[in-house]
Amino acid sequence: MLEQIMNAANFDYLSRGLEAANMRQEVISNNIANVNTPHFKRSAVNFEDLLAKELHLDDEPMKVAIVRTHDRHLPIPMHGKAHAVIEEDNTTTMRVDDNNVDIDIEMAGLAKNHMYYNAMTTQLGGFMTDLKNVITSGQT
Repeated sequence: MLEQIMNAANFDYLSRGLEAANMRQEVISNNIANVNTPHFKRSAVNFEDLLAKELHLDDEPMKVAIVRTHDRHLPIPMHGKAHAVIEEDNTTTMRVDDNNVDIDIEMAGLAKNHMYYNAMTTQLGGFMTDLKNVITSGQT
């Protein structure tokens, strides 16, 4: 029973989102720390685009999803779960020394990630509170 609860879709998406936010915090902090390092190339975390592909939210809106209604039907290929990936940006240069870190963009990204992380923890906390309420509602 506990395994079913912990494998719920909401819990899974929220936990992976929190992992991505944590990784993004580390990457942005590393970018900021190396703002004056010659030849340093900034990195970014890609998670939301990969999650959209996993959930097929990036498909064409008129495309019909395949539904498997019987065990003997052909299986739908699964591509696995999306996890955050660190990608280095080698396409731009901000300064003469080939460093491409823009401190204003990094600080804005840090603030955005902070709000994202807080929203995810609020949602996860609400999920756990609802779960606790369901468990304790039978006890009188």
